[in-house]
Amino acid sequence: MLFHILQTVTPEAEQIAQKFSADSLTTKGAEIMEVLRNTPPKELVEEMVTSFIKFGIKVLVALVIYLVGAWLIRKFKHLIAKAFTRRGTDATLTSFIQSLVTAVLWILLIMVMIGTLGINTTSLAALLAAGGMAIGMAMSGTVQNFAGGIMLLAFKPFKAGDYIEAQGYAGTVKEINIVSTKITTMDNKLVILPNGALSNGTINNYSANPVRRIDRTVDVAYGCDAAAVREKLQRIIGAQEKILDGSTPGAQDPTVVLSSLKDSSVEFLIRIWVKSSDYFEVSYWLNEAVYTELPEQDISFPFPQLDIHLKHN
Repeated sequence: MLFHILQTVTPEAEQIAQKFSADSLTTKGAEIMEVLRNTPPKELVEEMVTSFIKFGIKVLVALVIYLVGAWLIRKFKHLIAKAFTRRGTDATLTSFIQSLVTAVLWILLIMVMIGTLGINTTSLAALLAAGGMAIGMAMSGTVQNFAGGIMLLAFKPFKAGDYIEAQGYAGTVKEINIVSTKITTMDNKLVILPNGALSNGTINNYSANPVRRIDRTVDVAYGCDAAAVREKLQRIIGAQEKILDGSTPGAQDPTVVLSSLKDSSVEFLIRIWVKSSDYFEVSYWLNEAVYTELPEQDISFPFPQLDIHLKHN
């Protein structure tokens, strides 16, 4: 009947070229017109009603599949996060796998919905395959970013929560997804870095090691007692409990040395070790302590100066 003929209008994937030929369309149109002339109106209406009912049922089924599938995808994503959290999996890997699995599941859901509506998925797959190369070339940057994400997860130069500097930005890593990495800067700005450039560039990870060293130079004026300056600096750093000593793995005892004799000043070098999490706090504290306490011991800070000798003839 008419519904059967309408179904035959859609050819197989290997006959796509024939579908668009003028002769094929003319032949099918003539067959349809012949059926319309020879079919009684009552039977034709019943056939159309039946076809609409069948199509409506397919639409309802596709809608139910969509709603159930979307719910299952959300539940599955939640289960993945819960399972990885229970096993103590790195948050970076968890975020990446969640994004990848969610994308694959949505593609499968869409394919199932299309098949439920009666659309030939084989032809659709052939069209997708034919356009895959063009899409891949148009989205070459995205593919590069995806490959960069794989490299970041494989070699793990950083993880979620690390403080890094890369691509001209510095901040704490918030998450790594399929194509990009999100970091939060010190002034609470969200910066999204493409994984492709990130994986191929230089990355400074300030949180990779449990301890870090602070080097601070202090310039004092010529004429100051070197032993008194060194003693005062040692007392300053000795008063800070967060400064580590050689008993901590990866750290060394604090050091104060006279490092250089400059044109207008004598330079002392302070070298201390702290936990990575205490780096900024101790660094800022040391600046203030040196500036505040050294003048109390009559130790002055120099300023650039030039002695000019005038000779009168």
